[in-house]
Amino acid sequence: MTIDEKLQHFYDVSVEEAKEDAAKEIQEHRESLARMLEEHKHARRQGAEAEIKAEADHVRREINKALSAEQITLKREWSKKQEELKENLFSLVRKKAESFMAGPEYLDYLCAQIKEIQEFAGQDQVEISLSCNDGDKLSVLTEKTGAELTVSQDNFIGGIRAAIPEKNIMIDNSFLEELSSMRKEFKFDGGLKHE
Repeated sequence: MTIDEKLQHFYDVSVEEAKEDAAKEIQEHRESLARMLEEHKHARRQGAEAEIKAEADHVRREINKALSAEQITLKREWSKKQEELKENLFSLVRKKAESFMAGPEYLDYLCAQIKEIQEFAGQDQVEISLSCNDGDKLSVLTEKTGAELTVSQDNFIGGIRAAIPEKNIMIDNSFLEELSSMRKEFKFDGGLKHE
């Protein structure tokens, strides 16, 4: 082999090795870039998922806050409406009581109440009072029951109140007390508690 051939062979081998080295380095660089790209994609995906999760949590909290505020508003409106309906209902009940008091059955009712209290008191002294707006019925009731009755200065709508001093007993069968008691116990989800 001549020097030129040797040089050519050396050149060819060197160039071939350089090409192989360059190809190997290019391949390693490509693989490195591909890994870096995958790592970057993975990091961006994780960042995006974390951002989406944080935003979803924020939106969920905002929705819950809005729902809570709306529930409070609805509850207030519901309570207000219930109070209006309760007011209307007891206004109607009071009118019905006043209508009952205008009829003859009311006198029979008062007589029955007075007799019941007299029986309960037995031989003990009893003080029975009528509402001030029932003063006109005093003489008729006294005549029918034989009881000593008084007219109270208080307007307790109707019914009677009684006291048995010897037994320290107060009996309040007034319509005012009954309406007040019914009003306290009234609930829309089932009427009176004991029903």
